[in-house]
Amino acid sequence: MADEPVTERGVLTAPAQAWETAVRQAEVIGPLAEKDTVGLAEADEAAATLRISRRQVYVLLRRWRAGEKVVSDLLPGRSSGGRGGGRLPQEVEAIVQEVLRERYLTRQRRPVVSICKEIARRCRSRGLRVPSRGTVLRRIARLDPLTVTTARQGSEAARPLHSAGGAPPVVTGLLEQVQVDHTPVDVIVVDEQHRLPIGRPYLTAAIDVASRCVVGLVVTLEAPSATSVGLCLAHTATDKRPWLERLGVEAQWPMSGKPCELYVDNAAEFKSEALRRGCDQHGIKVGYRPPGRPHFGGIVERLIGTTMQMVHELPGTTFSSTAERGAYDSDGTAALTLAELQRWLALAVASYHGQVHETLGRTPAGVWADKAAAAPPVTVTSQTAFLVDFLPVIRRVLSRSGFVIDHVQYYSDALKPWIARRERLGRFVLRRDPRDISRIWALAPDGFTYVEVGYRTLSRPPITAWEQKAAIARLRGLGRAEVDENALFAMVEQMREITDAASASTRKARRDRQRRTEVPSRPQPTNPAVPPSAPADEAAARPFEVIEQW
Repeated sequence: MADEPVTERGVLTAPAQAWETAVRQAEVIGPLAEKDTVGLAEADEAAATLRISRRQVYVLLRRWRAGEKVVSDLLPGRSSGGRGGGRLPQEVEAIVQEVLRERYLTRQRRPVVSICKEIARRCRSRGLRVPSRGTVLRRIARLDPLTVTTARQGSEAARPLHSAGGAPPVVTGLLEQVQVDHTPVDVIVVDEQHRLPIGRPYLTAAIDVASRCVVGLVVTLEAPSATSVGLCLAHTATDKRPWLERLGVEAQWPMSGKPCELYVDNAAEFKSEALRRGCDQHGIKVGYRPPGRPHFGGIVERLIGTTMQMVHELPGTTFSSTAERGAYDSDGTAALTLAELQRWLALAVASYHGQVHETLGRTPAGVWADKAAAAPPVTVTSQTAFLVDFLPVIRRVLSRSGFVIDHVQYYSDALKPWIARRERLGRFVLRRDPRDISRIWALAPDGFTYVEVGYRTLSRPPITAWEQKAAIARLRGLGRAEVDENALFAMVEQMREITDAASASTRKARRDRQRRTEVPSRPQPTNPAVPPSAPADEAAARPFEVIEQW
């Protein structure tokens, strides 16, 4: 049960003279009020003692008995003189409130003079008395400052007016909470073939709150999506040694494991069905930052901010703004490919893990090692199987020839047992990697296993979902009412030829070509190798000169 509100009844606010009078009256009225009846003689005696009239004695008795039998019950009431109440006619008050709502509480931030003129115009048009400027100012002063600032300047400007809203919950366990966020990288990358600029990539990063270790890092040419979140989660949960070997980086990055909670903002890609179902599948809780409380995700924000500061030292950086960039030619100085940028980031992370963290007082790697020894994190052995659970969800009915998705047919002999009873199975849940749509994963009717299903026509080349979408749009633009698979792949081939021919001259063509080459590898399932013991003389990653704490 909630406590009743405590009110100030004049103990501190009453004038000294009024308080002394109430104390003197309480000494006389208190004993009288305990009697069942107070006769005229007793009332006259009390009136003489207090130097008031008999009627006032009975008034004080009623107030004492109706109150809490304390001195403040006898304090004289104070009139506000009508202050704080509205004295405008109801019609005029309605016009004032309407104009304030429609014209004052807007991002246009109209001045008070404009508001007064509009109020006067509406009042005169209805034959009403025009309120003074002071009256309008007093109405504005009564408005909630938080509401006014939010409406006129936005939520960012209103943030100092909010209460602290509580502090983020304390996190002590390894992978108990992992914060994830995206950002465009402040550097121009070049394509692999011509070494010419293709634009800014996107970074998706994940950081463990308890140890401040970076546990996941993905760089793509595609805008943030549910797929990039899934890729980052897969990178977080699996052993990073094969990834480092593919990049050709000699560094230690042992931080891997499935997070207990994924803490993200309220962007659309963090609320997709694929992400929610994938997290449910693996027991990962998805937590969202309270709106307007960016400090709840401050750790990953700091990580991204510090990373961008380091990126500004690379050739081809765009800096944080055009003003900061000045006359620097980002395109002309761009030199790193996407793979080279990934290698640089991997070295930066490895170096950061070995630096003493200001908040922790230790290195993040040391904190991770101690916590992992006490409670080893749960890792994932098959990155592909894990990633499938986070790929976009498509639902299709099984036919005699398999599945059809966006005019492309998929078939496998593994589907044969289900085709005969397909009428009773309903729609299948399918997963597809947008980076390579040459195969899909179909969830078995029992709901426990996925079956990989490839193109029905095996000679078709792997293509991306973006190429497929562009080809369909191109065919529609040419007047094709119906799109068939042959026409689709023929258009993709033509578009690739155009891209290859133009890739030396146009940035978009080079970017499209690079996106096409970023097809994920298909490692064969193998037994996980036992981590080798590091030799004592193994060379560590060379640390950067200055690394800000994340």
